Amino acid sequence: MTYGIEEEVFIVQGGKPSLESLFYLASLLRSRGYFNYFHTASNFSHLSDLHTGLMAGVEVSTEVCHDINSLMEALLQRRRELADVSTGLIIPVGHLFDGDSPTKTCGMHIHIGGLADVKKRYHNLAHFLPLLSLLTANSPYMNGKYFGCSYRIHSCPFIGSLRDDPWYRFQDMIISRRLKTLELRIFDPVWDMFRIRKLLEIIEEIIQIEEDISVDPSFYKSARMEAATSGYGKFTGELFDRLEQFCDISEDLFKVTPSDVVNGFYRENGEKATFSALDNAYRNGIFEPSGSDGHQPSITKIGIGFVGYFLPRLPYIAWKACREIG
Repeated sequence: MTYGIEEEVFIVQGGKPSLESLFYLASLLRSRGYFNYFHTASNFSHLSDLHTGLMAGVEVSTEVCHDINSLMEALLQRRRELADVSTGLIIPVGHLFDGDSPTKTCGMHIHIGGLADVKKRYHNLAHFLPLLSLLTANSPYMNGKYFGCSYRIHSCPFIGSLRDDPWYRFQDMIISRRLKTLELRIFDPVWDMFRIRKLLEIIEEIIQIEEDISVDPSFYKSARMEAATSGYGKFTGELFDRLEQFCDISEDLFKVTPSDVVNGFYRENGEKATFSALDNAYRNGIFEPSGSDGHQPSITKIGIGFVGYFLPRLPYIAWKACREIG
């Protein structure tokens, strides 16, 4: 099998995603031009959420890896590289705390390739996907108020309950037209590398299941809604009971989500300290404020970012969009 991860995060300056993010991506392009031309991306607000600002998240992705250990090391290296060039706060959440902007979200996409009997692997992963989403659920706020485990999973139009067509792009898991991999798109970004490793290990064990497990669309929608709002409960609990037959896993990993950690910290310390803690956790693996609060964006650096990153990548952006739409 082969593995890959695409990780999206917000880079916040002055309290919101900054166009200076383009400057940081241009810095990555200068350091490893060929690789970062294809393994980074900038995301902008869609028209419906443009009133919240032009910039959304940025993306870094790993190379193709052949085992979990090498994938985790590749992801850690990508994080180090982004942290080294960024003076903004790197915020790994699915949706920022203020506003209601369902198209302005960040996700973590896991790619699995080299599979035999792709249809069966798709079914088996889909069966457990709502439960697995709790391992990284990390979007607790909307309009400054607590929403639940993941506002992104609940509201983002670029994911959603599974359809009969696995090639359809905007759902929780697809067969990628461009890469021909299984692409698991439901997951929120999370700072916790331990949780990401456990998720990958569970995915690997599910892939080894020999029986073809059916997916009930009605049950899937109910479990997905439960996971996004109230978290671990009746439907996801049933999935855990089934998964426990194949994996040696702790129920606590699903009962207490990253969203719960962020929510608890935010209630006690406020947004500024929470952003600082998330940035520190992404950079150093320590969820506590570092004192950094990010500086105001520089118009000069924004201009350099547009010229040095966005414009050179326009041909690839257009080609990629054509391939993915099919």
